[in-house]
Amino acid sequence: MNTHVTERLVFVFVSNYLNHHQIPFCNAMYELCKGSFVFVQTEPVEEERIRMGWAEKVQQPYLKLYYEDEETCKHLISEAHIVMFGGCEDESYIAGRLKGGKAVIRYSERLYKTGQWKAVSPRGLKKKYYDHTKYRKSPVYLLCAGAYVPSDFAIVRAYPEKMFCWGYFPETKHYDMDRLLAEKGWAGGMPYILWAARMIDWKHPELPLETAGYLKSRGFSFHMDIIGGGDMEEQMQALRAEYGLEEEVRFLGFMPPQQVREYMERADIFLFTSDRQEGWGAVANEAMNSGCALIANHMIGAVPYLVKDGENGLIYRDGNRKELFALAEKLVKNRELCARLGRKAYRTIPEVWNAENAAKSLCELCRSLGLADGVDIGGSPENRSGASGFIPAPCAPAAVIPERKMYALLKKEKRQ
Repeated sequence: MNTHVTERLVFVFVSNYLNHHQIPFCNAMYELCKGSFVFVQTEPVEEERIRMGWAEKVQQPYLKLYYEDEETCKHLISEAHIVMFGGCEDESYIAGRLKGGKAVIRYSERLYKTGQWKAVSPRGLKKKYYDHTKYRKSPVYLLCAGAYVPSDFAIVRAYPEKMFCWGYFPETKHYDMDRLLAEKGWAGGMPYILWAARMIDWKHPELPLETAGYLKSRGFSFHMDIIGGGDMEEQMQALRAEYGLEEEVRFLGFMPPQQVREYMERADIFLFTSDRQEGWGAVANEAMNSGCALIANHMIGAVPYLVKDGENGLIYRDGNRKELFALAEKLVKNRELCARLGRKAYRTIPEVWNAENAAKSLCELCRSLGLADGVDIGGSPENRSGASGFIPAPCAPAAVIPERKMYALLKKEKRQ
């Protein structure tokens, strides 16, 4: 493809790099757009991600590398009917399109991962104005990759009535759930607990070990695997020894994403202990798709969109170790509850939060906004309201919920 091409592409997706969390969605869009779809990758994959098992290079028919063919990529971004942009900080890729009043669909994690108090910064507010608020009346729309994104953008008065639910959409696998549950760790006589992430401070790798220490002190039998590595690994090894957990807890190091999924398929319980800095958290999708009973921090971006407490997972308040420990104890004592949560967690992914449904929903949204006039894209989503109606679906209008009210709201919904 070159700059002399006269036929306009239907859809261009611009982001930092194409990874295993984006590929299923891109594959679905490529099919719905009948091949008139391009993913523009703006930078090479980071070395740290490669060490974690991410592919350095992927081969997809729709992939274009901006850093290898800048002229062509600029042309595609400028002239496409629809451009979706997110995952990189550099606004220059879409600056010309915005200046020309052409439609842009942004996707973004939250603005204030370390605290909304940062909104008082004059320098920060100036940048937010030029990047976002300035376009509040322009044909620019926001896909909110996390339930706290709308409240962050509402602070800077951006995208009023133009924000929609979004997330990440790893590969969806389909299982015979009776067989999957029969092959999980509990079938061997004790619950199997899993944690998988980089060992950095805001992922809180100390919490699974503290949970294991609590469970052991209460006399429960269990096995726990910890997948990942990082700056805190040596500290976590010492913590395991301090709690005397050498028999109960294994450290498995980094492994490729597909191998992590194999461990999820055998796990009964998945602990997701990141704090508010976890903008989305695709391991929640993967663990739920694998039929795990998820225990998750309420401040993780994905949690209010994917989880209804007590229905398809369990939610604890950010920073409340006692609640985390109590929920873990509740599950290791009750195999039936663990299986029930795992079944409903699984349903959430193939029924609602999957790449194919997201792509269809996005195509329908583009049509409803008048962005797809004169082009042929996609079909209607199979599920627009959420699994059993209790969670939002991709591209549903995103509610602006103050973060201070989110935990109470999630718990209140459980009682209704």
